[in-house]
Amino acid sequence: MMRYSKLIYSLIAAACSVVAVAQSSVIERVNPIIGTNGMGHTFPGACVPFGLVQLSPDTDTIPHNVDGKYQPRAYEYCAGYQYKDSSIVGFSHTHFSGTGHSDLGDILIMPTTGALKLNPGTATNPDGGYRSRYSHDTEVSKPGYYEVLLSDYGIKAQLTTTKRVGVHKYTYPSQAKEQRIVLDLIHGIYNYDGKVLWASLRVENDTLLTGYRITNGWARTNYTYFAISFSKPIVHYGCEEKAKVNYRGGYGKFNMKENFPDIGGRKIVAYFEFDPKVSQDLEVKVALSGVSTAGALKNLQAEAASADFDELASRASDTWNKALSVIEADGNDDQLAMLYTSLYHTMINPCVYMDVDGQYRGIDQNIHTADGFTNYTVFSVWDTYRALHPLFNVINRQVNTDIAKSMLKHAEQSVHKILPIWSHMANENWCMIGYHSVSVLADAIAKGLPIDKEEALAAMISSSTIPYLDGIKEYMEKGYVPLERNASAGSLTLEYAYDDWTIYQTALRAGNQQVAETYKKRAANYNQVFDPSIGYARPKMNDGSFKKDFNLLSTHGEGFIEGNALNYSFYVPQDVNGLIRDMGGEKSFIAKLDSLFTMHLPEEFFAQTEDVTKEGLLGGYVQGNEPSHHIPFLYAWTSNPWKTQYWQREIMNKMYRNNIDGLCGNDDCGQMSAWYIFSALGFYPVCPGTDQYVLGAPYLPSIKLNLENGKTFEVKAPKVSDKNRYVKSVKLNGKPYAKGYITQQDIMDGGVLEFEMSSKPNKKRLFTGDNQPYSLTQAE
Repeated sequence: MMRYSKLIYSLIAAACSVVAVAQSSVIERVNPIIGTNGMGHTFPGACVPFGLVQLSPDTDTIPHNVDGKYQPRAYEYCAGYQYKDSSIVGFSHTHFSGTGHSDLGDILIMPTTGALKLNPGTATNPDGGYRSRYSHDTEVSKPGYYEVLLSDYGIKAQLTTTKRVGVHKYTYPSQAKEQRIVLDLIHGIYNYDGKVLWASLRVENDTLLTGYRITNGWARTNYTYFAISFSKPIVHYGCEEKAKVNYRGGYGKFNMKENFPDIGGRKIVAYFEFDPKVSQDLEVKVALSGVSTAGALKNLQAEAASADFDELASRASDTWNKALSVIEADGNDDQLAMLYTSLYHTMINPCVYMDVDGQYRGIDQNIHTADGFTNYTVFSVWDTYRALHPLFNVINRQVNTDIAKSMLKHAEQSVHKILPIWSHMANENWCMIGYHSVSVLADAIAKGLPIDKEEALAAMISSSTIPYLDGIKEYMEKGYVPLERNASAGSLTLEYAYDDWTIYQTALRAGNQQVAETYKKRAANYNQVFDPSIGYARPKMNDGSFKKDFNLLSTHGEGFIEGNALNYSFYVPQDVNGLIRDMGGEKSFIAKLDSLFTMHLPEEFFAQTEDVTKEGLLGGYVQGNEPSHHIPFLYAWTSNPWKTQYWQREIMNKMYRNNIDGLCGNDDCGQMSAWYIFSALGFYPVCPGTDQYVLGAPYLPSIKLNLENGKTFEVKAPKVSDKNRYVKSVKLNGKPYAKGYITQQDIMDGGVLEFEMSSKPNKKRLFTGDNQPYSLTQAE
């Protein structure tokens, strides 16, 4: 039953102070609702660039598993929120942006009135718990700010954040007899019975709580410490321990359910009540730390103690405005919304993971102090090495420098001496394949970031020689991963070969010729899995034979992870000329590319794959998952480079849209969005680790990058449109430009890259010799 109407909301809105947020047109261009329905797995809540806190509504409580059995619907809630839902469970403080597996959802708060309820209820029976219905008509989502009316309670909820503090403002109805918040320390994303190992909550005084919880999820041992301050005194509080307690020791002498200040348990839900006569408003500040409650208190004091909600919301807006102003662009409303929302989504993960005093929890679970760098976490590296980190090397160079140094510390502290595979909150979760942090380091070094080459090379070698990881022992012995050893053997061999090429490049830059030669040979191992009888990649068996009964289209059981051989076969970014040879020469290669984009892929070949859906397909090409992202740009190595320009725009028009379903696949911590930004600029980092970006065609008439070094780099294409999508000619700083790529130095030097566009392809504009983008075979 709806307890309050929209009229009440209107009256509250009129009575409450309006948040004074200075917003520029850049802020207004961002639409955080993009991708919040379906596959995007983004969230609409508040955060600041690269902040530890992502304070956002969670709209259901689907567990990851029940008694060990996976619950497929959990996949929809990787970010905690689905736009289609009609109720909000509460507001939790940690979220991934766009991932295809999940964790977090820490420290959920829900304001309530009326009868006390300490369970969340269900989507089909919201009245059975503390959740509330809501309407999108009352929802406001902007960078650094979120607002909604909780209809069942008539409570206006407003959220903002600093880097380490989530800030809530709740305005209760004037006639409400109770003002309460529920603090649910059981709630989590990808939750399951037993995920919370322990939760502790101390009532320090009538306006301050401290505590922590330890969870065993995707992060095997995740410590989340918190300090919570209230703007007015608690008048009554209590809790419920929902787990069976077999031993209480001396605590058995206390009534822990009511007004007891030392709360602990495995399934704790607490509540705190406030006097409605004091004010309608309640401000709640929740500081997080991975180190200690003392660290959380320091974060609270440093970032939020001296300001109220409105001031902190204004600061968050200003922070986003500055961060997003790195790009200036012209285009229509939908195009600019997609561009700036993509930029916004690239600045959520990775996130800061250290306290204001520099202390952080390391991968060894010990407490360290960051010396001369900011420590980061949330490294979805299998996704983000492709475009997100290369984008950072252009527009967020200091951030990526700190990320690289954080990765090196990860390797130093790891018992395996390995760089991050997929790491978050001081835990390696081992998701996906490859050792792609070597690419992040190699690209940072190639793009001139101040990274110690010797230290990086040592970490790269260690990461690529661990015999017990995903067939590396066999790979080093045979030059490929046998299918008997790993079900993703084909993908592993291709990805290891690229990673090894980045180590080869770093060794060259470090002046270590012996290591360079070793890894140059390993970089050619992709050849091992190319079957000349079909001209595509095909996994090998231990005896050296190719897998029998092979299906090029299937995403299951064929040796390729989250994709099929049809797409994965094009994954040789380090040696495109060698790839063309293995696919039977240029004519055959072009035909295979053309077919990929124009064929029909029957649904039977991807129906059971969570990460590949028809929304992310263009023919047989998969934009909705990362292994294919470079493929449209491979035409640059052929006599048909104009086809890149055609397919680039098709992908952008069809698969990036300014609406709730606007992403065709998981955004994966900003990788999908980074692809869009590069493509809008008209170039893409096909092979991170080189200093090159392969040219396609710009999407907008003008985009200007405001670089950290004070210079600007502008891409102009005045006549570009869906019709005029082809490049007739290019000029760099007023001079004709014949290369199929631009370099990092071209961008960092500042200048203007100008495209003359046409409705017809310029089939004479080809890239040969030094004008062709890098290829290992070409370089020999």
